[in-house]
Amino acid sequence: MKLCGIDEAGRGPLAGPLVMAGVILHNSIVGLNDSKKLSEKKREALFELILGNSTFHIVRFDATQIDALGISVCLASGLRDIMQNLSETDYLFDGNSTFGVSGLRTLVKADALIPEVSAASILAKVTRDREMVKLAAIYPNYGFAEHKGYGTASHIHAISTYGYCDIHRKSFKLKALQPALF
Repeated sequence: MKLCGIDEAGRGPLAGPLVMAGVILHNSIVGLNDSKKLSEKKREALFELILGNSTFHIVRFDATQIDALGISVCLASGLRDIMQNLSETDYLFDGNSTFGVSGLRTLVKADALIPEVSAASILAKVTRDREMVKLAAIYPNYGFAEHKGYGTASHIHAISTYGYCDIHRKSFKLKALQPALF
């Protein structure tokens, strides 16, 4: 039975999509690791190698879907979608929750320990980062190319100055932007 590694990128940002990837490697690839531990240049090079040496499936949920369904429902739906599209495998998801999806194992830090999960981590992050760079051109006031939608001080300042844009997750409440209660 083949191993399908699964990981996600974009669970916690204030803006942009949640991207999930499932990867079945056909050949070993040197240099795989948790995408967050690799430079952008290294991730980009590995991304191309993974595409050419695997069977993969990528799922994305935009901010509107995340707001309507909730992040946990999106994660469960993405896991099911990957499992339906990459069948007859052993599934391993990075983290400690299956989000109610059966037939799936989890392992904390799998993205740094298991090559298939590392590959999924890289596909998810590079896919999401590339989309955030494109969205930065559409919404230039927010700095999405730099912070990728995460809650940095500059991003929170941009939201307080310009308000939310179409790719912000309105269901994610920021204490920094809530009125003070005295």
